[in-house]
Amino acid sequence: QVQLVESGGGLVQAGGSLRLSCVNSGSTFNINAMGWYRQPPGKQRELVATITSGGNTNYADPVKGRFTIAIDNAKNTVYLQMTSLKPEDTAVYYCGAGRWWRLPQIDYWGQGTQVTVSA
Repeated sequence: QVQLVESGGGLVQAGGSLRLSCVNSGSTFNINAMGWYRQPPGKQRELVATITSGGNTNYADPVKGRFTIAIDNAKNTVYLQMTSLKPEDTAVYYCGAGRWWRLPQIDYWGQGTQVTVSA
């Protein structure tokens, strides 16, 4: 069973930085892609960035140039480095895992971590 646990969320001022981490402490069978998604208040969940185990990345337009996704396959961990944060980045951030040919569909989700950016 895949078990995803996120960490690193919190409150930060606009222009600041945060790094999110997500570790898969369960099965890695058939998992070759991970990603970050977010759900702003009152809105639907949306893609932030995805990465395959081979390192291929994809970013949503609003975060391009500000966020960087990285994966450590040996640690079964995916990271999201967020810089130049804006109030509109405020959301619950979810880690996801799945298979690269199904992206952006995700098979497994973490519990989410809150990121709040103050103006």
